[in-house]
Amino acid sequence: MNDWTITNGRGLELLGNTHMPADLPTACVILMHGFKGYKDYGFIPILAHDLCAAAMVVHRFNFSTSGMTNEIETFARPDLFALDTWSRQVEDVVRVVDAVHSGELAGKGLPIFLVGHSRGGASALLAAGRHNDVMNLAGIVTINAVDDCIRMSQEEQDAMLTRGFVMTQSARTHQNLRIESIWLREQLDDPEGHDVLLQASKIACPVCVIHGDDDQAVDPSAGRNIANVCKGELVSIEGGNHVLNMPNPGRVDSERSTQLLKATDTITRFIAKHS
Repeated sequence: MNDWTITNGRGLELLGNTHMPADLPTACVILMHGFKGYKDYGFIPILAHDLCAAAMVVHRFNFSTSGMTNEIETFARPDLFALDTWSRQVEDVVRVVDAVHSGELAGKGLPIFLVGHSRGGASALLAAGRHNDVMNLAGIVTINAVDDCIRMSQEEQDAMLTRGFVMTQSARTHQNLRIESIWLREQLDDPEGHDVLLQASKIACPVCVIHGDDDQAVDPSAGRNIANVCKGELVSIEGGNHVLNMPNPGRVDSERSTQLLKATDTITRFIAKHS
């Protein structure tokens, strides 16, 4: 496994890890975490390891405004977390894809697949919908992805705009984290660009939607909605919760849940079919 750091157009760092297969690679996977997540969270490094074992180059990375560094015990950069927006995440996705196409990261010339969990899945769809003409993707896989950028009531939105920010607590680190109102203002200024289902409907490449039927964080109807507009494959994971029934932290030698094994097999088959 190789560590890397690249800089985006705003001068912020994206920290990543690359898993290189022993055999000749058949595809390149870019794996993305969700809200308050990070590249080392739960099943993500395990999924990266297992896809690599199936002859894929796999890149997993922290979004530049995730607030996370390689110090996984804490949000070391809450100042950056406060600045996070959907468009910043889209920019990061495009930047990593471009780094693969250019040879800055491993995988040049291989078919590229985005695999995103939760909010990372929606970021993948937004990026592909907005920039499909330049990304040249072979496929997208979402895992328990949200289908709406704004999951706030009108009252909550008004309060955020009036105050200028909201606070959210990390259940993992118990830190109180600030989110600036630019997160919401950006969406209100460009509703079409932040309409997950609209952008998903523009995607030209194949899409596979994986959703646990016991996801308490994102209702399974979100997966059905995404699959419907993409005309993509929908795979329901029986008994699957939001994190595919895997604990955090996850270790490569951890026992895989039945739900993670099914998701991994689904992703492997989808990539093999469309590579």
